[in-house]
Amino acid sequence: MDPGLRTPLVDFFRRGEVARDVRLLAAQGAFAPRALDQLALLVILKDDADPEVAGAAAQTIERLPRRALEAFIGRSDVPGELRQYFTALGFTPGGVVEDAEAPLIDTSEPELQPETPADGALETADVKALSSLSIMERIKLATRGTREQRAVLVRDPNRLVASAVLSSPKLTDSEVEQFAKMANVAEDVLRVIGTNRGWTKNYGVVAGLVRNPKTPLAISMNLLQRVNDKDVRLIALDRNIPEPLRLAARKRAAANRLS
Repeated sequence: MDPGLRTPLVDFFRRGEVARDVRLLAAQGAFAPRALDQLALLVILKDDADPEVAGAAAQTIERLPRRALEAFIGRSDVPGELRQYFTALGFTPGGVVEDAEAPLIDTSEPELQPETPADGALETADVKALSSLSIMERIKLATRGTREQRAVLVRDPNRLVASAVLSSPKLTDSEVEQFAKMANVAEDVLRVIGTNRGWTKNYGVVAGLVRNPKTPLAISMNLLQRVNDKDVRLIALDRNIPEPLRLAARKRAAANRLS
C-alpha cells in the first residue's frame, strides 16, 4: 500500500532502493527518524517481498501504543491514505500528541550524539565524530540534529543519510538554498531539490541549482528559463557549467540584446 507520504527518505523505501538489513531494522522499529516517517515505512514494509521484513513490520504495527497512535493519526498533516489504513485496523483518530517528532516506538540502542560547538561552527574533529557514527545514528541526527550537523550530513556518501536531511522537519528554505549551491553534494540531493515544487519557488534555490555544475543537466536546462538576465549572462561565461547549458544561456543572452 502507498501511505501517501512523499519525503526523500520514504521515497527510497518506496522505490525498493534500500538494503535488506536496513529494511529489517525499519520494520522492527529500530530505524525511527520521526513518527510520520516511521508509520509510512511500516505500511510500506508490511508488503515487502521478503517475508521476514514483512512479518517484522506487521508485528511492530501490532505493538504500536494505541493511544499515541490514535492521537497522531488525528493530526491534520497526516496523509489521508495513512489515516485510512490505521482506521481500517480499528484505530480511532483523536487525542493529544505529546511529541509530534518522536517515533511512536523505538527499539534502537540509545547513542551518544556529538555536541555542536557554542559558536555554531563544526570543526574538523566534530565532522570526524559525525562520520564515525553508525548509519542509523547519522540518519537520526539528519532529521533531529542542528543546522550545522545537517550541513555536514547532506554531504554524507550514504544516500539514505543525505535524503534524511532533506526529509527533516527542521529544514529551512535558507538551508535548501545553501545546499543547492554546494558542488560537494551528491547529484541525488540536487535532483530531489530541483524536482520539489515548494523549494523551487525560491529564486535563490533555482539560481543556485542552475549555476551548480553538479546539477543534473535536464533539471538545470529546465530551470534556466526562470533565471533572470543578469544570472543568465554569468552562466554563459562560466566555464564550469556544462557546455549545453552555457550554449543555451548564450542564446538567451544574445536574444535579449537583440530585443
